[in-house]
Amino acid sequence: MMNDTLIVDKKGHIAVITMNNPPANTWTVSSLNQLVSMIEALNQDEQIYSLVLKSSNEKFFCAGADLNLFADSDPTIARDMARSFGEAFEALSQFRGVSIAAINGWAMGGGLEVALACDLRVAEEHVQMALPEAKVGLLPCAGGTQNLTMLVGEGWAKRMILCGERVTAPKALDIGLIEEMVPTGKSLERAMEMAEQVGEQSPKAVAACKQLIQSNRTRHWNQGYMLERELFVDLFHTQDQKEGVNAFLSKRKAEWKNR
Repeated sequence: MMNDTLIVDKKGHIAVITMNNPPANTWTVSSLNQLVSMIEALNQDEQIYSLVLKSSNEKFFCAGADLNLFADSDPTIARDMARSFGEAFEALSQFRGVSIAAINGWAMGGGLEVALACDLRVAEEHVQMALPEAKVGLLPCAGGTQNLTMLVGEGWAKRMILCGERVTAPKALDIGLIEEMVPTGKSLERAMEMAEQVGEQSPKAVAACKQLIQSNRTRHWNQGYMLERELFVDLFHTQDQKEGVNAFLSKRKAEWKNR
């Protein structure tokens, strides 16, 4: 499944989406809409448990939006792009499985925001990341102000967004912006290993756990506790719950059906 700027390749229970828009993998309305369609299709595929997002470019993971789009200061274009960015990255954030960004090059602006929309981030040791929109009179409009703050806290979010501070991979690891740093050239390999780990868990249980973890963004803790108990019971209506428990008791590997 492919178009000019995005390529999807399925490897077992893993979907790999490759950003392929040289030279810097900038986003367009078309590619953002295509990302939404891809995520919707993957959500319907019971054989897909995880997603890895990568770049075809050795220098750039993604550089965000093409600033030429905003040169005429047209608010209509701005509104359309903001909506497209928001819908695309929200769809990625709500992917029912686990999404992992394999960051192999510079991740700037919307390029960092798409990584922030993933569940996990693996970055190579030479990578640099930034949300530099304010330097050109703009702001991160694809979840950057919210997702970055949730990950690294208000202080570092302000340093990166208000001061335009660029962070290296070691610093990103230190502040919690990424979950793991790997040697140059190893981000995809490590991301695929993590995706394989996901496949060892029940996909139904993973989806429920992800829903609970992310519900903390909008729900009070007490509501989360209640939902946790409800979803626990709901799992007993799935085939995977019975398979998982009985496989453990029988000392064999579970065979998940995602049902």
